[in-house]
Amino acid sequence: MSTKAERTSAYIIETVAPIFNKLGYVGTSMSDLTEATGLTKGALYGNFENKDSLAMAAFEYNSKKLLSKIDEVLDTDGNCLQKMFVLTNFYRHYDTFVKELGGCPILNVGVDANHNNSQLLAATRETIKNIEGKIALVLENGLNNNEIRLPVTPLQFAKQLYTMIQGAVAMATITADRKYLLNTIAYLDQLIIREIKK
Repeated sequence: MSTKAERTSAYIIETVAPIFNKLGYVGTSMSDLTEATGLTKGALYGNFENKDSLAMAAFEYNSKKLLSKIDEVLDTDGNCLQKMFVLTNFYRHYDTFVKELGGCPILNVGVDANHNNSQLLAATRETIKNIEGKIALVLENGLNNNEIRLPVTPLQFAKQLYTMIQGAVAMATITADRKYLLNTIAYLDQLIIREIKK
């Protein structure tokens, strides 16, 4: 059973994670955090050393939610192609999934941290590698099971696929137009059929 301090820390992280993700590291003030949590600055710093450690915990919280969802998506029954289509379908509705997170943690934190927080940037890059690795593993298994063909290595294909997905996420976010996401995912489905289907 968790202690009161652990429950308080969990509450703080869960509450501030979407705020940091939406407003960014620099854009999030202590008053934003105290107002959202209903706690004093002293109470926040009683649970977290400083704003850096709180921002990192918030990113890790959102990142873990995203990675768990991707695991769930890729662990579905079926062959490699079926898993790839479950993945693209998840990204077709990605904006709905990340709404409670305050937006895409990869896009929001990655861009915001690029010039402001090297630790958050490193954590975002690690999450990107993690996602690409998960996709590459599905492709590698598909290749080993003779289910697909690949024009490049599994990791290279995974990186290109993820780059196109994140580009679509960025454009849909910036323009507030889901068509960027929907049209890119429709294109990726065709690309998967054309490039890797046996």
